[in-house]
Amino acid sequence: MNCKSEHLKLLTPSLLGRVGVGLLLLISTTVYGQRMTESLHKLQYAEMVINSLYVDSVDEVKLVEDGIRGMLSKLDPHSSYATPKEVKELNEPLNGNFEGIGVQFNMMEDTLIVIQPVSNGPSERVGIIAGDRIVSVNDTAIAGVKMSKEEIMKRLRGPKGTKVELGVVRQGISETLKFTVKRDKIPVHSIDATYMIRPAIGYIRIGNFSATTHEEFLEALRALRAQGMERLILDLQENGGGYLKAAVDIADEFLQRGDLIVYTDGRRAPRTEYTANGNGAFMDGKVVVLVDGYTASAAEIVTGAIQDHDRGLVVGRRTFGKGLVQRPIDLPDGSMIRLTVAHYYTPSGRCIQKPYKKGDAKDYAMDMVNRLKSGELTNADSVHFIDSLKYETLREHRTVYGGGGIMPDYFVPLDTTLYTRFHRQLAAKGIVIQQNLRYVDNNRKQLKARWTDFADFKQHFEAPQSLVDIILSEGEKQGIKPKDEAELEKTLPYLRVQIKALIARDLWEMSEYFSVFNESSEIIKKALEVIMNDSKEAPSK
Repeated sequence: MNCKSEHLKLLTPSLLGRVGVGLLLLISTTVYGQRMTESLHKLQYAEMVINSLYVDSVDEVKLVEDGIRGMLSKLDPHSSYATPKEVKELNEPLNGNFEGIGVQFNMMEDTLIVIQPVSNGPSERVGIIAGDRIVSVNDTAIAGVKMSKEEIMKRLRGPKGTKVELGVVRQGISETLKFTVKRDKIPVHSIDATYMIRPAIGYIRIGNFSATTHEEFLEALRALRAQGMERLILDLQENGGGYLKAAVDIADEFLQRGDLIVYTDGRRAPRTEYTANGNGAFMDGKVVVLVDGYTASAAEIVTGAIQDHDRGLVVGRRTFGKGLVQRPIDLPDGSMIRLTVAHYYTPSGRCIQKPYKKGDAKDYAMDMVNRLKSGELTNADSVHFIDSLKYETLREHRTVYGGGGIMPDYFVPLDTTLYTRFHRQLAAKGIVIQQNLRYVDNNRKQLKARWTDFADFKQHFEAPQSLVDIILSEGEKQGIKPKDEAELEKTLPYLRVQIKALIARDLWEMSEYFSVFNESSEIIKKALEVIMNDSKEAPSK
C-alpha cells in the first residue's frame, strides 16, 4: 500500500481518543450498525467456544491477545498491540525519566560495573563511584549467579523514595562496602551528544524524540552559542522517532512564522496542520541535517521540514520511510493498541511512508537488506524515482522526491569495506566492549591522572597495542580470525578508533565518544564540507 491507496477503515479520531474497550464497542455498534454487531458477536462466540470446549485448557488472556495481534497483523506494519508491561517499558524512554538508583553500568562477564553514576543522582550522593562493582541488592547476590541484565535492572529500579541496600566491591578495598540508596527519578536524555566540532560549528545528535527533547535541545543550543557557534550540524542518524510534538517543537526552532512543518491526513482523520510560530532559537545560522536508513518517523518530519523550506541541507542516505500516524487506544487492563489512522506529509506534500503490502511484515522488515542488495546504499544512481513523485522545495524550487523516506541533498555511500566481517564478528561476541571495559577498569586511576583534559586526549591518545592484541587473542580463542592479512589490516584502523571512542566515553560522557568517533565518519566529513561552503549553488544528488 502507498500513500494514495485506500486508507484503513477506522473510527473518527475525535470519537476514538484514548478510550476503553467497552466504549469502543458501543461506538462501533452505533457507527456500523447490525453488520458490526454480528461480527463482534461472532468473535466473542468463537472465543467462548474455544475457552469452554477445547480439549486442553487455554490461557484466556493470551487467547484474546493473540486474536488482537492477529487482526492487527493483517493491517499496516506499524499498527500493534502491547501488554501492560510492554506499555510501561515503551513509555519510559519517551517520558524522559524512570525511577531507580542512577548509574550507567555495563556487564563484564556476570558482574555489574558502574561506568558513571548519574551526576547528583542517588548513587553519587551516597558515594558510589565509577569502577564500583555492585554485587548484591538487598542481600541477594547479583554477581556470579548468571542473573540476566533485565532481572538486575528490575531489582535496582523501584518507586521514588524507596530504599535499596547495595553491596559494592571497590578496587583496593578488601571488604564489601554497603550503601543504602534512596531511589529517585532519573532523567533519560534524548540528546546523545553536544559539542563544538569545529570553530563556529556546533554539533547536536538527537537519539530520539521524547517529552524532554525540546528542553534539552534549547539547553544544548545555549551551551554551543556560548562557545561561539554560528552554524549547526544536526545529527539524526539512527533516530527512530518518538513524539510528534517534540519533532514539531524542534523544527519550529529553525523556521519562519507560519511555515508548515508537517500535516497529517487519513480517511477518517481530517487534515491537521502544524506550523511554526516564528520565535525560533536558531532561525539564521546555516544548518546541515545528517540522516541514514534508520532515521525514521519524527526524525523524518524534522528533516523534511528543514529540506522543503530550504532552511538547511540534508547529508547521508535515504531515510527509513515511516510516515504512518498511530493513535494509542488504552485497554482496561493497562494494555494498548496503537492503530494507524493517518499519514504524515512534508510541507511540499511528500508522503513520508514507504510502500508496503498489508499483512506482509516480513517483506517490510527486509527493506534495508533489499536496499543493500539493490546497490542503493552504496550508489546514489541505484535510487530511481518516477516523475509522478517529483516535488519542489518551497523557496528555491529545488527538485525533491516522495515515495518513501527523505532523499538527502548530498548522498554519502555506505563504505562496506570499513567495517569488516572480522570486526563484525568481534563486536557480535561482545569482545571489543568487554575487553575495553576490563582495560579501563584496571587502569582507571592512571588514565584519569594522565588525561585530565579531553582536548589533549583527543589529539594525542592512541589505542594501546596491548589492548588490541588482547582483543585479537580473545577473538582467536573463540574461533574468530581474519580470513587473511588484508582483512586484518583493514580492520585495525577502525578498531583503534572504536577503542579510543569507548575509552573517551568511559572517562567522560557520550559527547566525547562521538567527538572521537565522528572524525572517522564519511557522513561527518561531507557535512563539514557542505557547512563550510558558502556557495549558493544548488546541491547535486
